[in-house]
Amino acid sequence: MSEQGRYLANLDLLTLSERLGRLCRARGSAVTCAESCTGGGVASAITAVAGSSDYFETGYVTYANGAKTRLLGVPETLLAEHGAVSREVVEAMVAGACRDSGAGLGVAISGVAGPGGGSADKPVGTVWFAWGDAEAQQAERHHLPGDRRAVREQAVRIALIGLIQRLEALEE
Repeated sequence: MSEQGRYLANLDLLTLSERLGRLCRARGSAVTCAESCTGGGVASAITAVAGSSDYFETGYVTYANGAKTRLLGVPETLLAEHGAVSREVVEAMVAGACRDSGAGLGVAISGVAGPGGGSADKPVGTVWFAWGDAEAQQAERHHLPGDRRAVREQAVRIALIGLIQRLEALEE
């Protein structure tokens, strides 16, 4: 992890959300999120900042596969072939969220928060993230320790940090 990444990882969610807001305003960027296992935690963190409606209009909680298909346009074939917790699905989720919302940057999250639902290939704590827009996405898989609450909280933090890092990279 970079020095900046370590610094961001030590900030609380409100501070991260405030930093995200400042960057969005400076860049004139709108952000969105497509969440599964975090159940709206990213949208909640972003909207905890007064004035966040300037850069955050729409977030999606697509907990069930049918919602991922219906709201975000995730092809049923991707879900059947790779499962909801996969690179392919989170990339399709963030692309669909950006397409539908018109946001220039988004994050998608799908994982196994536990305590059940894990498998040998995707144990509890496996979380896929994708950041990007309607055209291009970058995905990462993380294995997060702890109970359900801990996995979800860490996932929200990683999602926000990823948005911040991508906006900061645009400023360079």
